[in-house]
Amino acid sequence: MEELDGEPTVTLIPGVNSKKKQMCFDWGPGEMLVCETSFNKKEQPEMVPNCPFIYIIRKDIDIYSKILRKLFNESHGIFVGLQRIEEELTGKSRKAQLVRVSKNYRSVIRACMEEMHQVAIAAKDPVSGRQLSSQVSILSAMELIWNLCEILFIEVAPAGPLLLHLLDWVRLHVCEVDSLSADVLGSENPSKHDNFWNLVTVLVLQGRLDEARQMLSKEADTSPTSAGMCQILGDLMRTMPILSPGNTQTLTELELKWQHWHEECERHLQDGTFAASPHLESLCKIMLGDEAALLEHKELLSNWYHFLVTRLLYSHPTVKPIDLHFYAQSSLDLFLGGESSPEPLDNILMAAFEFDIHQVIKECSIALSNWWFVAHLTDLLDHCKLLQSHNLYFGSNMREFLLLEYASGLFAHHSLWQLGVDYFDYCPELGRVSLELHIERIPLNTEQKALKVLRICEQRQMTEQVRSICKILAMKAVRNNRLGSALSWSIRAKDAAFATLVSDRFLRDYCERGCFSDLDLIDNLGPAMMLSDRLTFLGKYREFHRLYGEKRFVDAASLLLSLMTSQIAPRSFWMTLLTDALPLLEQKQVIFSAEQTYELMRCLEDLTSERPEHGEPDAQQLQDDDIETTKVEMLRLALARNLAGAILREGSLEGS
Repeated sequence: MEELDGEPTVTLIPGVNSKKKQMCFDWGPGEMLVCETSFNKKEQPEMVPNCPFIYIIRKDIDIYSKILRKLFNESHGIFVGLQRIEEELTGKSRKAQLVRVSKNYRSVIRACMEEMHQVAIAAKDPVSGRQLSSQVSILSAMELIWNLCEILFIEVAPAGPLLLHLLDWVRLHVCEVDSLSADVLGSENPSKHDNFWNLVTVLVLQGRLDEARQMLSKEADTSPTSAGMCQILGDLMRTMPILSPGNTQTLTELELKWQHWHEECERHLQDGTFAASPHLESLCKIMLGDEAALLEHKELLSNWYHFLVTRLLYSHPTVKPIDLHFYAQSSLDLFLGGESSPEPLDNILMAAFEFDIHQVIKECSIALSNWWFVAHLTDLLDHCKLLQSHNLYFGSNMREFLLLEYASGLFAHHSLWQLGVDYFDYCPELGRVSLELHIERIPLNTEQKALKVLRICEQRQMTEQVRSICKILAMKAVRNNRLGSALSWSIRAKDAAFATLVSDRFLRDYCERGCFSDLDLIDNLGPAMMLSDRLTFLGKYREFHRLYGEKRFVDAASLLLSLMTSQIAPRSFWMTLLTDALPLLEQKQVIFSAEQTYELMRCLEDLTSERPEHGEPDAQQLQDDDIETTKVEMLRLALARNLAGAILREGSLEGS
């Protein structure tokens, strides 16, 4: 098992004082609940009535930022698209596609960074403004790291093109020169501007030599004494050999040309060509890669990796990837000069220059406030086949572990959980289990949200979760007295016991009101009525009413009798069924045959013989008993009449 690099950081919770109150806590999927207990650390507890505080500590607060939510939403689409890349794509086509995916991720980061920067500028509250500015810095660092990883691990640029990529990297992320240029060129006399030489120097430091030559031409126009020197230095800038993207020259040819050019620069410096102008002489020294001259402009370089790229440009333009870490380490040491220690960002960039992918991911996991960056970068690098050999000791590979952590954080949000589903889907080992655990914890606040969750579960054949969600919704519907919805959910859950419970509620409701609610649902139960006996009875009983309403009395009578004799009807409902038979018994036409009438008589006698003996009855009980006795007498009389009529009718039929 790996050891921790150091002591974990202590997070202070505002308002919590563990010295005065004993605290307890409980972990959730994306947060921790902290509360004060009733126990006091002192031996004699103070019996003072008070209300304990409850604190919810979220491990990933970034998901609650509106701007960062755009980052999560946009990157989700890129992630899903990446997973669907055809495995048949190999070689250059696959590499080009992966580079394009990487650039898409970076464009999303940059768009969020620019939006957050605008919001930070417009913020009226200084505290929120500082928080937003801090988040802008983090996003900028994320893009800086991602861009470098893209160059080194995805582009895998060889010697020559490598330097061109690094120059673009520095120019993109050290962008103060653009505002400086606008300031200088916007003045009446740019060459007399206080920052003119700073601008020219920065342009040379970034290898933007064409722009530097244009600035020198402005100096030559306004200062005839230095025109000749500006011309010579401008020619040196123009003739500097650089391997352009469309150039077919070999590295050997480039090195020879660069050596000749370097010697010419050296000769001009030795001859004192620029001795009369300290600024031009300093520029020439920079172009010779003089470390002392470069370090004199620390403020303009602003960071060690800018210093590294400038140093490589003017000293080692054909640097090989394998040698990068030597120059990176020495540049860091020279730039810091022992005055300060490396920041976390410095360590991450250094690990990248050392081609230590796992260290990059580890350092980013520690330094950044959420799992978005490491999860997506690791996934992309895994598609580049760079992490195939690295499995973690607890059963999952690094890619899957980080995606699971990121997806778990998304599930703590009320809407972003839908994105987390896809991340779990693309984790082959533990994704399914994790999704099942997390989806059960989603609060089903609305039926619309419940239907979304249900659809996700059904698409993935998550039978237990489907049943659980349907049960929850059925219970909510019962509590709100929405019996039709409750029955629908219990059928969908295939829960026979709950379907029986709801059916009983329907029957009780019918007894109280004399009519059924949700007739459309009951009329269209179809095969679903076979889920439970009570549901079958409910469906068939409703069919009896429909037949009676259509005046199909013979069919209605047969169905009513079958409900009683098949024992499918609950005994408590027999009196209601017998009462429903009364209108059929009173018809002029004989509907029940003699045999059917005998069956009804037997059911009535079975029912009356089982009536329980009550103790001392109250007034209400006596009234109910009188009503029940009246019903029984009416039924016996009607049955007797019907039996007589049936016997006469059947006898006459036999005689004829």
